[in-house]
Amino acid sequence: MLLPTGLSHTEEQKWVDLILQRLRSREAYRHPSNLALHTRAVELAERYLDGKVRPSSVRWADDPRIRWGACKPAEKTIRIAHRLAGMPGWVLDYVLMHELVHLIVPGHGPEFWRLVNRYPHSERARGYLEGFTDAPRLLTAEHSHTTEPDEHPAHD
Repeated sequence: MLLPTGLSHTEEQKWVDLILQRLRSREAYRHPSNLALHTRAVELAERYLDGKVRPSSVRWADDPRIRWGACKPAEKTIRIAHRLAGMPGWVLDYVLMHELVHLIVPGHGPEFWRLVNRYPHSERARGYLEGFTDAPRLLTAEHSHTTEPDEHPAHD
């Protein structure tokens, strides 16, 4: 961080404190606590689902069986895969929205997608998650390509 020259020690400290506060705030948004995650889900339900659902619990999960999120509609609980903590907020919000809708509609039928798509970044977030999922496979395939530059693969 660069500060203007000529600042007093007190002024420098004020700037440092301000920058650190902003960084902590940004970090808290990207890595919310369980309570913040629950609050975020309730706000999404109010905003995009007309308050039709209120989860009883929303928490991070380290369970490797959970791809992005999971829910138990009967208990109104949602679990979000911890690997989402560092992803953009709109991606996390999409996964929360997806699970919130499952508390109302089982399965992935037309009514489910109609409600999920009330979240304005749904399509973009699905694309992001698909790219995130496919990236390791695509990178592995790219690096395992054995055709030399002067060879031409056979075409059927």
